Amino acid sequence: MSHAVLIVDDAEFMRAMLREIVQDLGWSVAGEAGDGAEAVELHAVLQPDLVLLDITMPTMDGNEALAAILARDPQAKVVMITALGQKEQVLAAIKLGARDFIIKPFDAERVAATLTRLLSATEPVGAA
Repeated sequence: MSHAVLIVDDAEFMRAMLREIVQDLGWSVAGEAGDGAEAVELHAVLQPDLVLLDITMPTMDGNEALAAILARDPQAKVVMITALGQKEQVLAAIKLGARDFIIKPFDAERVAATLTRLLSATEPVGAA
């Protein structure tokens, strides 16, 4: 089954790396955004299966975008992307409802494993 992923990062090279990982898994990139405000707009229009969302971005940071996406779609699967040393922001994102996080610089295999786990789950997180 092919999945659609929205990639959000203010650095083009990071989006390119993530795009390659998503496409190597045989999935499609639904869209890309360079800031949180654009991510919220694209999520509403594209309704991707999963969002890869950087925490530190201009205009609207990742946690603000996460809150806005989940307010519109509480079932949205969002994985936060973070640099080392952003423990507080990661914990806040998890409390807001992020499904997981990936630390930069990331390992392609770890990213692929995280995405595959989240998108192959047939039960909602927390279901018994």
